[in-house]
Amino acid sequence: QVQLVEFGGGLVQAGGSLRLSCTASGGTFSNYAMGWFRQTPGKARELLAGISPMTGGSTYLADSVKARFTISRDNAKNTMYLQMNSLKPEDTAVYYCAADVNYGTFFGNPNFLRSWGQGTQVTVSS
Repeated sequence: QVQLVEFGGGLVQAGGSLRLSCTASGGTFSNYAMGWFRQTPGKARELLAGISPMTGGSTYLADSVKARFTISRDNAKNTMYLQMNSLKPEDTAVYYCAADVNYGTFFGNPNFLRSWGQGTQVTVSS
């Protein structure tokens, strides 16, 4: 089972940008579909983006972020990225990366996903 660690969260002003990274270890990264979720207090985790195992493979972006966020991966570096532009205060949340050998699992119950990172806080000030 792959272990995941997120990097890159922090405080940014509205309109700014951040790039989150998720680095994997303990497994064959290229076997795993990857994705990003976010969560605010009292709400369920929200799927933001997903990417299939192959570098340059298919991607998914939620409508709420489609025009502003980009998901990518570098299998040679065992790392997935989320480039976040034009950030808004409502993007404030804890951001989590997740991995699973089945890309389709991301679009069902997130509790079934195989691996999760510990989360990184993103705060967007107005």
